[in-house]
Amino acid sequence: MASLPKLLLEPGPICIKASDKAASRRSCRLALRSVSAGSFRIEAKATWSSDGARHVNISVKDFDVPILSGTQVVEMLKVFEQKRYRKPSNVAMYSSIFGGITTDLAAMVVPLDDHMVHRGHGVFDTAAIMDGCLYELDQHIDRFLRSASMAKINLPFDRSQLRNILIQTVSASKCTEGALRYWLSAGPGDFYLSPSGCLQSALYAVAYETHLPEFKGSKVVTSSIPIKSQQFAIMKSVNYLPNVLSKMEAEENGAFAGIWLDDEGYVAEGPNMNVAFLTEERELLMPEFDKILSGCTARRVLVLAEKLVREGKIKGIRVGKVTIKEGKLANEMMLIGSGILVKPVVQWDERIIGDGKEGPVTEALFNLIVEDMRSGPPSVRVPVPY
Repeated sequence: MASLPKLLLEPGPICIKASDKAASRRSCRLALRSVSAGSFRIEAKATWSSDGARHVNISVKDFDVPILSGTQVVEMLKVFEQKRYRKPSNVAMYSSIFGGITTDLAAMVVPLDDHMVHRGHGVFDTAAIMDGCLYELDQHIDRFLRSASMAKINLPFDRSQLRNILIQTVSASKCTEGALRYWLSAGPGDFYLSPSGCLQSALYAVAYETHLPEFKGSKVVTSSIPIKSQQFAIMKSVNYLPNVLSKMEAEENGAFAGIWLDDEGYVAEGPNMNVAFLTEERELLMPEFDKILSGCTARRVLVLAEKLVREGKIKGIRVGKVTIKEGKLANEMMLIGSGILVKPVVQWDERIIGDGKEGPVTEALFNLIVEDMRSGPPSVRVPVPY
């Protein structure tokens, strides 16, 4: 009997010989059942010849793909959203393409010809929402604009308009605890490499509900995925494939995240978070920011940690080069980012960090960040008018 791949690639008459008609029928049924499992429509006609062979003529046709109107596309998007397994709560999206804010999940789409989608020409940033306030919004906007400048993307609005749009998007979501993410792209236009065909850059923003992360120890592994070069590591662009692969590699090894080393072999950062240590000398140590992303939360931790110095809980704060040996011999290790805040690390590769438990200094820094998010100064908390 012809093989299934041959049937699919070369539809036409096949000849099946068997000692009896029943065996031949079984063979034909098997072939047809196998083919019908694919994305094809099958037409079959069987005849018996005088030599006892059964000839089956099979024609295979592709399924017809429907051509939908704009109205039908909208309806299908709504159907898709109804089937979504995990529906986000309190969501709102702004798009400069349609010039407004929507709370309809089905309408939260980006044009396929946007150069951020098919060329990766875009940057983004984020800000946490806590108790109806945006945390470190202005600090994140500053970094966002630096990234945009490095990516050679002009903002379609001035800074004050951008800030106002972001605040109004959070307000429309009615989300009082969650996250705000926003993107600036070269914009839609065509499918070429150069953005010269793009009419104007595009801004997108989404506010959605999340909750405070759990303070729980985690494992990390040294990432084998190459770290980005300095030029791209210090820019928060949408080119996150190395970051995703590093995260996936960690999860495949039962870990929370991978730790990157820089081109000199020093500790750099995680896939979307900074890393810090409490050394044996009880000094808070963080890698330099010259080759990695300048984390807003990490920089805020450095400021808040001064309180621990005054209280005698740590002896000092240092930003500098960190060797793997120094990191693995630390009393405490932590990951720092706007999504995880301050997350304790209890194991790096096969090495247990400290006593293998969540460290008291890491916990103190976590509590300081949470307190700062809830009652910090106006410089880090922007109230949202709901």
